[in-house]
Amino acid sequence: MSARFAIGIDLGTTHCALARVALEGDGRTEIVEIPQLVAGGGLESRRLLPSFIYLPPEAEGAMPLPWDPDRQVAVGDLARARGAEVPGRVVASAKSWLCHPSADRRAGMLPLGAEDVEKVSPVEATFRYLEHLIEAYDHQFAETDGPLTEQKVVLTVPASFDAAARDLTVEAALAAGIDDLTLLEEPQAALYAWLEQAGEGWRKQLSPGDVVLVIDIGGGTTDYSAIEVRDEDGELTLVRVAVGDHILLGGDNMDLALAHA
Repeated sequence: MSARFAIGIDLGTTHCALARVALEGDGRTEIVEIPQLVAGGGLESRRLLPSFIYLPPEAEGAMPLPWDPDRQVAVGDLARARGAEVPGRVVASAKSWLCHPSADRRAGMLPLGAEDVEKVSPVEATFRYLEHLIEAYDHQFAETDGPLTEQKVVLTVPASFDAAARDLTVEAALAAGIDDLTLLEEPQAALYAWLEQAGEGWRKQLSPGDVVLVIDIGGGTTDYSAIEVRDEDGELTLVRVAVGDHILLGGDNMDLALAHA
């Protein structure tokens, strides 16, 4: 079956999001709501999937989902809520470890410092987020539009991710069944979103030689990209010319600073 949709996945340190656009049609972007277990019990569909994994003790039983009543872990809102109660059983900020050069990113290390729990690696955590997004999408659209893994998938990564972190992200995506995959740097994705909103008007706001600085302050990283406007055969084009160093500074650090102030 040929792809009918382009799928965009924002695999964030704090939240994940999912959108799609038909390859043939009016180009309208649709934000996909993500079913997930929520704090207080029950299942709800939300626009964001918190990037948290809850690893329950065996005595607690399954974390049932409509597509898998025997699921043994919870991803999303319930997992985030459980982090305040049993932090030793909740994986958070796995993306920050995915790009940590001194860590064995394929080794079970999360949750950090936890005991009596089978730890997961940053790569496995990334796989778990993708697995949930894929299954949530397929639960809603597979019968009518085909499964997510048969679509053209674009996955965002920090511009400052090194080659190893990008390769590990691809590894997790392949393990989840995504073969037709394009990695897109997050600041460029932000600029493309602005271009879509501006329409053809962006060509009146930018001129050859201009440099657009995109600053992306996320949950775990701060990303800088410089994108130059060039004139190529009479057409304005955008070329990324510089990327900032990888800075592990984001919302997590702000939370810690406030907590210890």
